[in-house]
Amino acid sequence: MNGSAGTPDQIVKAEYKTGEYIGKVVETDGRRALVQVLAVLRHPTQGDLHHPYDPDPPLFHERRASAYNEKIWVPVSAMKPYDGAIPPYKESLLAATGAEMEKLERLQRWAGRSLERLQGLLKEYEG
Repeated sequence: MNGSAGTPDQIVKAEYKTGEYIGKVVETDGRRALVQVLAVLRHPTQGDLHHPYDPDPPLFHERRASAYNEKIWVPVSAMKPYDGAIPPYKESLLAATGAEMEKLERLQRWAGRSLERLQGLLKEYEG
């Protein structure tokens, strides 16, 4: 972070466990900051992070967004000052969840169309 970023009561954008949040710095040790969650910008990713896009890993993780007012330790390098409007938590949570679902639905449609094209090419190749 730049300058005096990460000081108590500062509003920041913070990345935490594959999610992104707007929060207020509660305290810092210079290396990381304790951030109180105020809103969700990006919902955490589902599944096994070591095997992305694998629908059948040994354990498919369900990741919940951090709760309103939950305090999370964030490396200072994963924070930036935030000066925009802070949406209500519930509204931001629903918007972030919807955006993540839309992204996955789009990926699913892409995979389906790609599979159709490959099946057509396979028939041609076998031809």
